[in-house]
Amino acid sequence: MKLKFNIAFLVMVTSGLAAQEMSFEEYNPKSTLVVPGNEIKKAKYPFIDIHSHQRNMSAQSLKSLVTDMDALNEGVMVNLSGGSGSKLAESVDNIVENYPNRFVVFANVDFDGAGKPGWAEKTVAQLETDIKKGARGLKVFKSLGLRNMDSDGKRLAVDDARLDPIWAKCGELGVPVLIHSADPKSFWDDMNSDNERWLELKTHSRRKRSDTDPAPWQQIIDEQHRMFKKHPKTKFINAHMGWYANDLKQLGGYLDDIPNMYVGIAAVIAELGRQPQNARAFFIKYQDRILFGKDSWKPEEFPTYFRVLESNDEYFPYYKKYHAFWAMYGLNLPDEVLKKVYYKNALNLVPGLDKSLFPED
Repeated sequence: MKLKFNIAFLVMVTSGLAAQEMSFEEYNPKSTLVVPGNEIKKAKYPFIDIHSHQRNMSAQSLKSLVTDMDALNEGVMVNLSGGSGSKLAESVDNIVENYPNRFVVFANVDFDGAGKPGWAEKTVAQLETDIKKGARGLKVFKSLGLRNMDSDGKRLAVDDARLDPIWAKCGELGVPVLIHSADPKSFWDDMNSDNERWLELKTHSRRKRSDTDPAPWQQIIDEQHRMFKKHPKTKFINAHMGWYANDLKQLGGYLDDIPNMYVGIAAVIAELGRQPQNARAFFIKYQDRILFGKDSWKPEEFPTYFRVLESNDEYFPYYKKYHAFWAMYGLNLPDEVLKKVYYKNALNLVPGLDKSLFPED
């Protein structure tokens, strides 16, 4: 009798397990926790998105964007993919003719070939032309430090002295530099069961890095910080909180040490939403140095940002599992801090924005 029971139990268990087999990617259970809270579909205050990317700035595209922006309470969109030369000029003209106070563009620089005779002079001259045409800042993509090569075919370091005239020119003209260097440190770590970014690396294998592809993570970060310090008259907005949103104590130390460095929260809200008490204290302490940004333009994802920043809700879902398989919590930021993050800090950094779009207090 006992033997028959064990065999029956074994058959039942093994058949049940076989029926329940699934991959980590597939396992995404809905929480059964019932707690107060509501989705926030519109920001409490009008905001400036300091980190957006738009490839199409035609009149029709701008009209569609404004409709979505109004629904979110977005006052100004900063398009970091402004390009240079005729492309940038065309975008600026379309903005001026259609929505002159709702969009601004940042210029871009092609860093490949630095070191060629006359490269720095030509690049700085074009940047100055782009800013005079209407660009309100410079956006530096992560290719600098990862993929850009100098005239000898060597990796171009973020703090390469041949780039100094570019940063100096931005300081001289009073425009900020929004810069993305490296990627999350986990992309450099071993891809194993201890790596929080395992799923992202599995689904986006080209994001995996190593100390020789192209250089150690800390080396690239240190290059960036040395460059900031070398140009104290230039304002730098460190994209994605400099990849230290998961170590706010360390980030605070850098902010203390580098007074011309600011941080944007684009694409790192998941890090902030899992440490509400710690992140809230950080935002209050460094309230003059943090700017709102989203990165990818997906209006349906903005409510998660609003909810993390504005509410005290508990355990609500994030929208992209491969970025975060954990739940979010609200920071419940004070109104004055919210205003600074949403628009005041950007108004102080980006020249020429229409202040009438935002509350006066």
